[in-house]
Amino acid sequence: MQLGDILDDFSLDVSTSSLEVSRVDIDSRECEPGTLFFAMPGARQHGAKFAKEAIVRGALCVVSDRPVEVPVPVVVVPTTQLRALLAHASAAIVGHPENKAKLIAVTGTNGKTSVATLVGSLAHALAWNAASVGTLTNQRTTPAAPELYRTLATLVGHFNVATPDSLVAIEVSSHALDQHRVDGLRFCVAAFTNLSHDHLDYHETMEQYFLAKASLFTSEYAKRAVIWTDGPYGERLAEMTALPVTRVSRSDAVDVATSLRGSTFFWRGHLVNSPLVGDYNVDNALLAMAVMSTLGASDAQVAASMGEVTSIPGRFDVLYGEGVTVIVDYAHTPEGLQRLLSDVRQLQSGGRIITVFGAGGDRDRAKRPEMGRVASTSSDLTIVTSDNPRSESPDAIIDAVLGGVASGAQVEREPDRRLAIVRALASARAGDVVVIAGKGHESTQTVGEFVLPFDDRVVVEELLK
Repeated sequence: MQLGDILDDFSLDVSTSSLEVSRVDIDSRECEPGTLFFAMPGARQHGAKFAKEAIVRGALCVVSDRPVEVPVPVVVVPTTQLRALLAHASAAIVGHPENKAKLIAVTGTNGKTSVATLVGSLAHALAWNAASVGTLTNQRTTPAAPELYRTLATLVGHFNVATPDSLVAIEVSSHALDQHRVDGLRFCVAAFTNLSHDHLDYHETMEQYFLAKASLFTSEYAKRAVIWTDGPYGERLAEMTALPVTRVSRSDAVDVATSLRGSTFFWRGHLVNSPLVGDYNVDNALLAMAVMSTLGASDAQVAASMGEVTSIPGRFDVLYGEGVTVIVDYAHTPEGLQRLLSDVRQLQSGGRIITVFGAGGDRDRAKRPEMGRVASTSSDLTIVTSDNPRSESPDAIIDAVLGGVASGAQVEREPDRRLAIVRALASARAGDVVVIAGKGHESTQTVGEFVLPFDDRVVVEELLK
């Protein structure tokens, strides 16, 4: 595709306009011959610093909000227009995949992955083309525009063109909204799960965190809203948005019965048999079903289709040993951990709860002692270990977590995550439940500059054998 067709609103000379572009990127390390490189301003440094590396790798033009001294054409645009132009270029180079499926946005602190995955599963069960984008598919919850549009193009490229309905559910993080990563997308439905303490290292206050999420619920991004209103932030959002709103509440589920094998309940007069475990997955199911209903699927078909959804990796994964049940879950916020442990307590029959968890490094530090309080008050034995310490000292992170534990609680520390799991399983007796929280589906652990293979589920299965 010629550069002049991508940057059609700019006056380019003939030679620059005729450059053949095959890729758009903001990461110099990902550039290849034919790349249009966007040198973007960043939180710590400007992308212009990496323009020369991008050109060495094959970039044939640079777009930025400042002049860059490089031996290729440079297009300078106002900072206020740069991200919108990046979205436009990213979409154009892959054929505007956003126009080939109904797009669903899911945002919130906890439950984004589950709801987005459930929406995709329900659509599949209803014989739609369907896929999801987020934590389970990409390195970032919501990728930057070049990667996001490439992902969309790949997904819709595999859809059956003979199928009349197509859908892609996208997890939309607060960082993505603040950094305009989803600019250029228009969602048929925007869904909100909940809001609780997280990412305050970035947003600083809960108000700023909320406003970042709330920016999705405008006509610029979405046509309709589906909002969980069993909480002050959801209720506030439902009141302030100008979009048509479908309110979702736990009261929408009637005669709920849960077990370690799944749950049943009635929704809008229809029986739902869900294979998903955990009380919080009833809430996630209610949101996902409301999204599909809003898109026009019949309530009866949606309710029946819940019986066909598959478990979500790392979300209340249940593994069984001899007399001991192990649950692996991604819960990594105070509220998420509290909800998980409350669900486990409700489902178990008389045994103890032994919890293994840690807190991520280079992330919101204020939530660490709060997570220590939650785990120690909701578990019979807590073993604090490492999550992804990244550049921080594992022991320093554990110290911060231990600073919030309840007085008199039985708490141990073991920085080595595998040894912590070994200790938990060795301490478990028949009837106990071992909860391993924080990493869920993740298959690696980041320690310093090293990304090491580590999957809680794999480790547990090895040890149970």
